[in-house]
Amino acid sequence: MYQVIIVIHVLLGLGVVGLVLMQQGKGADAGAAFGTGSSGSVFGAQGAASFLSRATAILATLFFMTSLGLAVLNGKQGAAYDLMNAPKVEQDTLGIPDVGGEKGVVGTSPVPAVESEEVPAAVPATE
Repeated sequence: MYQVIIVIHVLLGLGVVGLVLMQQGKGADAGAAFGTGSSGSVFGAQGAASFLSRATAILATLFFMTSLGLAVLNGKQGAAYDLMNAPKVEQDTLGIPDVGGEKGVVGTSPVPAVESEEVPAAVPATE
């Protein structure tokens, strides 16, 4: 049932897009007044405007109805895994400091500590 509604939903969406692209904009009427436009005698005296706009409205209504139907069906299924309710996962950061400045692994450092060696002071050379 769910797959059938999805197929109908996709077809209705493509139909709405196709009908919207077939319609002329409001600015096209100004060009027709100067003789550059063609008459829409196929669909009658008013042209295809009323037929296309009515068909677009019907397909858009059916598209919204299938959208609501899919939303209701998806809500009744229940999610098997909800990301928002999942517990926080503790990750080993290998000693890399977190945002708060604390280390993820206590007692280890990513860089080994360098112990300073005592260097004798330079003795002036005598000749």
